[in-house]
Amino acid sequence: MRVTSRVLILLAIGASLVSFAKFNYCASEGWQSPGQYIHACYSDIPALYGERALDKGQWAYSGGSSAVEYPVVQGTVMWLSAILIPHGINNYFYGNAILLALLFIAVALITFKLRPDFAYLLPLAPAAVASLYINWDLWAIATMLLAIYWFDRKAEVASALALGVSISTKFLPVFLLIPISIILFRQAKIKNLLKYVTYTALTILAINLPVYLTTPDGWWRFYSLNLHRGSDWGSMWYALSNLVIDLTHQNYLSVLCVLIGMTALAIFLLQLRAVPTLAHTAIFVFVIITAVSKVYSPQYVLWLTPLAVIALIDKGDIGIFWFWQGCEFLYHLAIWQHLALETGAHFGLPVVAYSVISLIRIAASILLIVRLARRHQKSRVFPSEFLLSTAESYP
Repeated sequence: MRVTSRVLILLAIGASLVSFAKFNYCASEGWQSPGQYIHACYSDIPALYGERALDKGQWAYSGGSSAVEYPVVQGTVMWLSAILIPHGINNYFYGNAILLALLFIAVALITFKLRPDFAYLLPLAPAAVASLYINWDLWAIATMLLAIYWFDRKAEVASALALGVSISTKFLPVFLLIPISIILFRQAKIKNLLKYVTYTALTILAINLPVYLTTPDGWWRFYSLNLHRGSDWGSMWYALSNLVIDLTHQNYLSVLCVLIGMTALAIFLLQLRAVPTLAHTAIFVFVIITAVSKVYSPQYVLWLTPLAVIALIDKGDIGIFWFWQGCEFLYHLAIWQHLALETGAHFGLPVVAYSVISLIRIAASILLIVRLARRHQKSRVFPSEFLLSTAESYP
């Protein structure tokens, strides 16, 4: 189905309003547990407003153990919005929700630029729509998609700057440097690769250095938590441990699986007959990372959905996309019903059932990229101009 950019904007606005209606139930009920889990409308935005002393105007990284557990750009957004938005937990949520809705529209438009044939799938994807206001991830997703768009347009400096901002917002996009390196290597553009990495690193340094020098403990908190955390909600390690397969040294196993996955991806990209675009390959990176990491937060589907849409080859891939989205939506319901039971609800999802659904979600995401990998192997070309020519053919 082909849609214009105007229709896509209307779909994105509609999706934002549907998601807002879901979360607004919790706002009207005071964000109480277990109700916010029963109705699947929990959000980190109001939860961290008081827990991180944002309601008192405290700088995001100056509170020691109450410093925010996010990279600098996201922490700054959290702090600055608390300063600018009128005081009150619901005001804080509503103000941030408006900004996130605007970012979702921007993400939809960038997705349209990259893959106009299938961009309509993004605002119709149930798991993504259900997760819009859980956290501030869309700030990083928007800049990541800009980095992908500019890279495939050969605007490598702009792409490197956008990627540096995205990494400083959520860190996960740092793994995009792997396919970027392989693509530039295959194009014999080693100088371009060094330049790209330099600009990205300088952007990260410029954003992070002032915070590191002034509040180093607060700045380090995000990295420390991720280095030392055990297996957590949504990860295969957590699921396996609940199914009597409690593996030891999970930190090392997670890192080992990442290395294996990225090595396999590098071999796959190097043996393709034509050089792929970053837009076509980013989904592989994020599925690998989220499949083997120590946590899978429910809003991570917002990262995967636009990348999956962009990576689709033709209409033959829509079926696997909807199957995967269905599994993601099933997980979205499962995590909240399990947490409802854990926080005192009289009904909910037991840990074994939740763990099985977690593994189903992971298996579905792996099935998605296996299907796309096979499709890419059969493709004789990966024209870098394809994405631009298709986008420019739509009003």
